[in-house]
Amino acid sequence: MADQVVLLDFWPSPFGMRLRIALAEKGVQYEYKEEDLRNKSPLLLQSNPIHKKIPVLIHNGKAVSESLIAVQYIDEVWKDKAPLLPSDPHLRAHARFWADYVDKKMYEIGRKVWTTKGEEQDAAKKEFLECISVLEGELGDKPYFGGKTFGFLDVALIPFSSWLSVYEKFGNFSVEAEHPKFIAWVKRCLEKESVSKSIPDQQKVYDFVLEMRKKLGIE
Repeated sequence: MADQVVLLDFWPSPFGMRLRIALAEKGVQYEYKEEDLRNKSPLLLQSNPIHKKIPVLIHNGKAVSESLIAVQYIDEVWKDKAPLLPSDPHLRAHARFWADYVDKKMYEIGRKVWTTKGEEQDAAKKEFLECISVLEGELGDKPYFGGKTFGFLDVALIPFSSWLSVYEKFGNFSVEAEHPKFIAWVKRCLEKESVSKSIPDQQKVYDFVLEMRKKLGIE
């Protein structure tokens, strides 16, 4: 019996993009179901009753929630192709540490960049660029965070590149000007079909955020 795989997602979500990329890396066919987050489907509420959030991976009727947990699940189930986590336990822990760092930093700081003004926004911009600097240090001279091959931390981080225009235009700064090595890594990842076909165009995300700001009453 063939695997039945369903992804409950929302297209601009960097967390959902992680699963799209991981599934593409593994060559897994799946059914994509777009969620309306203002009117969540019964399937989403049933599949993730605690957090009621996307993304949710449903594999043969069993749900897996939280994006990093789901990416690890994908890596473990479809382990014969494109391993995302290294086999060495210490290296696995290292990759998970940095993915956790991304989870705790990127989204919230980035959100402050496009939702705040004045001193609060200046502080958010400074923290965002410091975060990029720290990640650039972890990347070092490697082509990918996973080393020679695209790996777990690359999957965790690259979706946020689709939001770079949002951060840069509202924050009035250039990541490439300050951190060219980071942008070189972004461009390298985008050469991979699993990435380029799984994340939306930066302009599309920017237009979405413009509408979001209007709904939030942010001028």
